[in-house]
Amino acid sequence: MSTTTVTSKGQVTIPLALRKALGLHAGSRLDFVQDGAGMRVTALQDSSGALKGRFAGRVRKPVSLAAMDKAVAQQAAARLKHTKT
Repeated sequence: MSTTTVTSKGQVTIPLALRKALGLHAGSRLDFVQDGAGMRVTALQDSSGALKGRFAGRVRKPVSLAAMDKAVAQQAAARLKHTKT
């Protein structure tokens, strides 16, 4: 098991063995998901197929399309209002 230290800026160095195992390189993006008592780290891929299962377990119940549309509209309105001020 590899360990690392968090710097005062909140940064960590990912050990080489883990970078190789996850296929990480400079500019790679990671997703951190709370998983039970710990965290799961997933390397994000550029393809849409890599999103499969990424959001599983994050929502307690399914969200309807109407609720999604409403949330998107509210965010768009908030951003528009923010840019006008």
